[in-house]
Amino acid sequence: MAYIDYYKVLGVDKTASQDDIKKAFRKLARKYHPDLNPNDPTAKEKFQAVNEANEVLSDPEKRKKYDEYGEHWQHADEFEAQKRARQAGGFGGFGGGGGFHTDGNGTYWYSSDGQEFTGSNADGFSDFFEQMFGHHAGHGSGRAGFRGQDYESELHLSLRDAAQTHKEVLNVNGKQVRITIPAGVANGQVIKLKGYGAQGANGGPAGDLYITFVIADDPVFKRLGNDLYVDVNIDLYTAILGGEQLVNTLDGQVKLKVKPGTQPGTKVRLKGQGFPVYKQDAVKGDLIVTYNVQLPVNLSEQQKEMFRKIKSMN
Repeated sequence: MAYIDYYKVLGVDKTASQDDIKKAFRKLARKYHPDLNPNDPTAKEKFQAVNEANEVLSDPEKRKKYDEYGEHWQHADEFEAQKRARQAGGFGGFGGGGGFHTDGNGTYWYSSDGQEFTGSNADGFSDFFEQMFGHHAGHGSGRAGFRGQDYESELHLSLRDAAQTHKEVLNVNGKQVRITIPAGVANGQVIKLKGYGAQGANGGPAGDLYITFVIADDPVFKRLGNDLYVDVNIDLYTAILGGEQLVNTLDGQVKLKVKPGTQPGTKVRLKGQGFPVYKQDAVKGDLIVTYNVQLPVNLSEQQKEMFRKIKSMN
C-alpha cells in the first residue's frame, strides 16, 4: 500500500489546527466535487482523496494514530494490543529488540538484531508479524477482521429542494447510492448511512457513509430554524390608505390585507407557512413578512403641491 501524505493532500502543515483542516477540506471539496466538474475526469479521484484525508485528520484520535503509524494507522489498536500481549507473554517485543516506526515516508520494521526491513522485506516482515501475533494466544483462531474506512460526502441542495421529501443519487467511490431526503434538512446537517463506506478486511464490517447537506442561500427567502423571512415592498399609498398585497410563500402566492397607516419595517407572521419540520409530516414553521415602504420618485409639481397641502393640514 503506497503511503499517502494526508497533510499534503489538504495542503496544510502537520501543526495545522482543526479549524485549518476544516477550512481546507471545504475549499477543496467544492473545488473537486464531481458534480461541479463534469468535464474533468480527475475530479472524482481528487475528491475522494480529499475526503479520505479529511476523514483521518479531522478526527483527533485518528490523526494521532496516523501521525504515529502512517499508512498503518487503521491497525494501531491491534498493534498496541499485540505488543502488550507479547510483553505479558514474555516475548519482550520483537525478540527483545524489534519493533517499527514511521517517519512520514513509510513504516520501517526492525528485527531483534536491529536489521531494517523496507520495501518488499517490510511487507514480508509485516506478514510474519500478523502470522505470529494475529492469533489469540494459544488458540489458533483466524486473523481479526478490520472495519472498513468511513466515507464523507457533501450533497448540495437548493432551499426549495430541502423543503420537499425527494430522492437523490450520489456517486460514492464509483458506486451509485440512492437515498431519500426527508423534507426539512438543515444546512450543515450530517446523516449516516451504515455500511456504505469502504469494505472491511478479513471479513470485517464495512465502514459508514457520512453525508453533509450544503443548502444554498435563496434569493427570496431567508431561513432561521423552521421559520422563513421575506421582504415585501409596498407603495406609499397602500401603506397610508391600506389595501391588498401578494406575498410569495414556498407553496405559491397568498393575498394579504395591508392595514392603513402601515409603518416601514412592520412585520406580519403567517402561521404554518414557513419551512417543514424535519421528519414531522405536515408540520411547518412560520413565514415572517417585513413590509418595506417605497417612496414615490419623480413627482410632478402638481403632485408635490398636493403633498405640501397635506403637510400644511398637519
